[in-house]
Amino acid sequence: MPARRWAALPCRSTSRLKSTPSSKSPEAHPMNGGEALVETLASHGVDTVFCVPGESYLAVLEGLRRHANTIRLVTNRHEAGAAFAANGYAKISRRPGIAFVSRGPGATNASIGVHTADQDSIPLVLFIGQIPREEFGREAFQEIDYTAFFGSVAKAVLEPIDPADVARATADALTIAQTGRPGPIVVVLPEDVTEADAGNVVVPHPLAVGSAHASDLQIEQAAALINKAERILIVGGELIKAEAATMKLGAFAESVGAAVVSAFRCQDALNNDHPAYVGLLGLGRPPYLKQAWADADLVILAGSRFDAITSEDFALRDSGKTTIMIHPCHETIAQVRPSFGIAAAVGPTLMALSRATDVPSAVRAAWQADLREAFAAYQADAPEALGAVDMTAVIRHVDSRLSEIDHVVTNDAGNFSTWLHRHFRYRMPDSQAGPMAGAMGYAVPSAVGAAMARDSARVVAFVGDGGFMMTGQEISTAVQNGLKVTVIVCDNSHYGTIMMHQHRYAGAGNYAATELNSPDFEALGAAYGARAWKVETTDAFAAAFDEALAYDGPGLIHVVTDIRDISAAGPLKT
Repeated sequence: MPARRWAALPCRSTSRLKSTPSSKSPEAHPMNGGEALVETLASHGVDTVFCVPGESYLAVLEGLRRHANTIRLVTNRHEAGAAFAANGYAKISRRPGIAFVSRGPGATNASIGVHTADQDSIPLVLFIGQIPREEFGREAFQEIDYTAFFGSVAKAVLEPIDPADVARATADALTIAQTGRPGPIVVVLPEDVTEADAGNVVVPHPLAVGSAHASDLQIEQAAALINKAERILIVGGELIKAEAATMKLGAFAESVGAAVVSAFRCQDALNNDHPAYVGLLGLGRPPYLKQAWADADLVILAGSRFDAITSEDFALRDSGKTTIMIHPCHETIAQVRPSFGIAAAVGPTLMALSRATDVPSAVRAAWQADLREAFAAYQADAPEALGAVDMTAVIRHVDSRLSEIDHVVTNDAGNFSTWLHRHFRYRMPDSQAGPMAGAMGYAVPSAVGAAMARDSARVVAFVGDGGFMMTGQEISTAVQNGLKVTVIVCDNSHYGTIMMHQHRYAGAGNYAATELNSPDFEALGAAYGARAWKVETTDAFAAAFDEALAYDGPGLIHVVTDIRDISAAGPLKT
């Protein structure tokens, strides 16, 4: 993790950040540190920020108030909600997500969003109000050493210690967040630094952000490996999404006759109706994908860091499979140790390889077609539901309706998501937002962020009863902002995933701390100001969902499920 730190840019613990005016910059203007920060955000094209307000950054809030016509300030109900909303915004817009929180408890509450952005490779900038400089190191009210606290989960922690440094720190944060492997940056703002006079500030220009291109020799060597292979499996990952390279991935798969699987919660890396797409390397993967991995004589990791879930707790990293890895980050490639690594932008590299490789053999085409057929059969099959609500039917109806409109689907962590992963087809780029880090509480606030990023889309959030009780209050943020967000609460009154693991570990009936007393989510949704429905049978869902889609505002559907239907794979085995 420390290897991904931006070592060339100092934090407070090393040295001060200094502004570097450019002769090409706009004319300098007098302002305080908070105003300089907001001016820098505006000049870099930031149009939406999420926050829980705090007295530690009042000068910034005043600057945002004055820029209300250019920067939309969204008030969240909890700092985790603000950070998750910024995650969702960044994932769907492919631009940095911005969140502001106050010091101490506000920062620790937001830390879950920083960790999620790190594991999801999301450009996030978290600004934290800080104690005044004169109180440093005295265990002041709500004081934290943020470099120590966030150092292992952020690409960099920047703390300007002079008002003149704030604009530079803000610009650096936006640049670093998007450079190489995207990730989170924490900017710590001492209260007196934002309130004091920064002098005549020259706002830094935005820098062009991009990754290196593969060399001709690298393309030639990778093409040689591809030309020798007969069963090629491509893993499409998070940087396909970040680079908007879905079309390039599809074109490359066609040109080499490869089958494509998506990394965990990256199913929108390729249109799931594409003939090359054959499924998800997620949890509880089906036998046909296990066999596909065994049979493949070449694996191409296209923009995937080959995370723990995708790689089956790193077992597939260590399987000895011939692997080409295309990723802009040298350190990430070094961690995976592929047979051949190319540290470069993913999309242009795929296009260069398409031009350099031979026409695919009939063997490749047949293998791809067989896997596509197995994928279709897997989606068509489903265990019979034991309860009154069949989640397979629920997801299939959502899939059929959303296929007709612009949409985004967000999901929380939990077993309910296995039905979504198995039966929903992601046909559009930038249509999926799910936490690769497995964070509960993600779905509802990320749906708020996604709706802010693309207001033309209907955003549907799938969340369990446990996850909703963590951050579900953010539906009131959707109500306040009039967002087209539909929340589907899958309520089995349990922490179902943990119960499943206890069942496997200790045996049937040996469960602890997993049963929940769920509230009336329909009434709760209505109390927050959303339209709300309760579904207790499969047949009742379609009408409720169609009404929610027809409503031009936030809605909540409380779906009561049976704990016996533990996942899309079927009931628990006794």
